[in-house]
Amino acid sequence: MASRAETSAVYGAGIVQGIALVTFPAASTILTDPAEYDLSSTQYAGLFLPQVITAIAASLLSAGLADRFGIKRVYLAGLTAGLLSMSLLIVSQLFTSDQPVAYGLLLLATACLGVGFGLTVPALNVLAAAFHPGAVDRAVLVLNALLGLGTVLAPVFVAIFLGLGFWWGMPLTSAVMLLALLAVSLRLPLQVPAREPAPDGARPPLPARFWVFAGFAVLYGICETLNGNWSQLDMTSELGASTTEAALALTAFWGMVTVGRVVFAALQSRVPPRVTYHVLPFLLAGAFVLIALLPDDTPAAGVLAFGLAGLACSALLPLTISFGQKELASVSAALAGGVIAFYQLGYGIAAFGVGPLVDHGVELPTIYGFAALVAAAMGLWSFVVARRRPAPSVRAVPG
Repeated sequence: MASRAETSAVYGAGIVQGIALVTFPAASTILTDPAEYDLSSTQYAGLFLPQVITAIAASLLSAGLADRFGIKRVYLAGLTAGLLSMSLLIVSQLFTSDQPVAYGLLLLATACLGVGFGLTVPALNVLAAAFHPGAVDRAVLVLNALLGLGTVLAPVFVAIFLGLGFWWGMPLTSAVMLLALLAVSLRLPLQVPAREPAPDGARPPLPARFWVFAGFAVLYGICETLNGNWSQLDMTSELGASTTEAALALTAFWGMVTVGRVVFAALQSRVPPRVTYHVLPFLLAGAFVLIALLPDDTPAAGVLAFGLAGLACSALLPLTISFGQKELASVSAALAGGVIAFYQLGYGIAAFGVGPLVDHGVELPTIYGFAALVAAAMGLWSFVVARRRPAPSVRAVPG
């Protein structure tokens, strides 16, 4: 049985990881501001390429590293990488007058953030599931709800520190919280039951069903990132929003992601998780259509539309992980890391791919329109992921 301190540390780490993860998208208006970093849309999108590469690599390696060094060390290494990322972001602020140096520091910062995300998030999902073996779906949803709470706080912190005149107070706050979490976690056991090793010492291969979960994660990563990384620029460039209104739209998106995870976790006894899983992608498709059709100078409607998209995204990734961990229990740690890796692949497609399109004249509403098709495809895919397995048949005994 996990102690209350261990459970609190895991859930607290979810909040802090969420804050760190959204720091760069939350600062998008600062990074592209001519008076600050003056990045083009392509340069801004390029920031996420090292994050995606390192996050995918770390996620895929996380299960093997946990087998060799223990899940606690993998988790602590992830927190340390996140701390280094926030430190590099703070230092980059001193070099905004020299864009090549500042951009290089930002690329290093996002690379470290990817390592931190790829090591920490799979470890947290495994720990949450292991600490609550009788309620895996709920535990993973709650963990991801708290991660979502962190993503809500990030744009709020940016807005607050912008008002105070030093936006870099946001990464400084993240660094302090990561340091405190490291200090607390070092003293905790943070162990999971050891797996039975294979007879030849090799790790069991991922079954073919894993790729069904992985494909869904790619589509989800594309859809989530179009909201999380590009909503503020859509608000300012297409809907005439101020920087504060744009931050509010991002807050609404992540806020509804968090609310949705809490609500769907609470309603599991009344609304089966499979029903939630099938409905939400089509709701997301509708939200994308709404975002694409919003008229100019309607920032309030934009905030509501991105909030609806957040609700539609809310339970999809945690349910993908929990369904997979229950169905493929023998490779649960590898599955968590693999799903996160392919989620990051989708993240990279949307984070890096949209920038060049925008710089070549493709408008963001058009991109959101095409995203509705991706969400609809994800809805169809959900019936493959969350399939109903037939009840075992009872054979007649001869004689």
